[in-house]
Amino acid sequence: MNQVPIAERPFQHDRTIAVWLLVCCVTIFCMVVLGGVTRLTGSGLSMVEWEPIMGVLPPLSDAEWQETFAKYQQYPEYKLKNSHLDVEGFKGIFWLEYLHRLLGRGIGMLFGLPFLYFLVRGQIDRPLVPKLVFLFVLGGLQGLMGWYMVQSGMVDDPNVSQYRLTAHLLLAIFIYAYMLWLALDLLRGRTRVKVSNGWLTGTFTLLGLVLLTIASGGFVAGLKAGFTYNTFPLMNGQLVPDGLLLMEPVWRNLFENITAVQFNHRFLAMLVAALVTGFWWAARRQANAAGVRMALDLLLGAVLLQVALGISTLLLVVPIWLAAAHQAGAVILLTAVINAAEQLRRPDAFSEAE
Repeated sequence: MNQVPIAERPFQHDRTIAVWLLVCCVTIFCMVVLGGVTRLTGSGLSMVEWEPIMGVLPPLSDAEWQETFAKYQQYPEYKLKNSHLDVEGFKGIFWLEYLHRLLGRGIGMLFGLPFLYFLVRGQIDRPLVPKLVFLFVLGGLQGLMGWYMVQSGMVDDPNVSQYRLTAHLLLAIFIYAYMLWLALDLLRGRTRVKVSNGWLTGTFTLLGLVLLTIASGGFVAGLKAGFTYNTFPLMNGQLVPDGLLLMEPVWRNLFENITAVQFNHRFLAMLVAALVTGFWWAARRQANAAGVRMALDLLLGAVLLQVALGISTLLLVVPIWLAAAHQAGAVILLTAVINAAEQLRRPDAFSEAE
């Protein structure tokens, strides 16, 4: 096999920067899972005011709780869905959303303050600076996207737009993926390799399909499509159910038709599982480095786990803990694909004979 390694001298603080980025990745992972829990528990619309700078403190007295609850009572979610709640019941949903927003602020500080420290001390290699600035800007946009999503559920319909929810999820996933890629790149010494076969291309194809499947999952969540067709592999007794193209124009079925949205998510999930299994079987036979073989094994394990979580969530009609685990599994699978792609860039990924 023809490989052309291109080595770069690691910057002396690369490992420190990588560890910091990995810590940020862990917090973003927690943020994604907590965001799923707030959605599943109906907590996301409980905070009706968005104060990114001043709104750090929660209500601290009975009077403040009453005032906050009174504001919530003015919105459609209380009037149409939660009119049975009293102040104590309201606290139960408020705290989850409060923790979600507080963690978002914490991530901003966890990224922003060390970034300024490392930058001032000259510990960041110059080519890396614009990439980190880009991540910081994306983090700010994510906060705005969260506010924009919540606003869609505060007008007439107490359900957020599935389009905005999916955009909010995908932006978080992109930030996580890009940050993880940078961290692994720094941690492994920034060794480059041109691979003449298609293995690296294959992992990026898998990455694209995983992202597409996550996006389809966002629409499933936004439309609450997981509460229908709770059988597998059949939907209403059919592999390909009726009603996939009921809406006009046809493209709306991809995003607004519950039957089509769930079918698409199932199809993409099974496609990813099949392709990952085939990729694992073929690539592992030729892999030379132990790290590459382990990365491929982790990828296979992640996709099998995610399929099991997805089917179980469907069959058990979306219990909160299992649905949250399924959302976490999506990020774990994404992590496994990125790790495999990074490993396949190693100069010793495959034997010369191959």
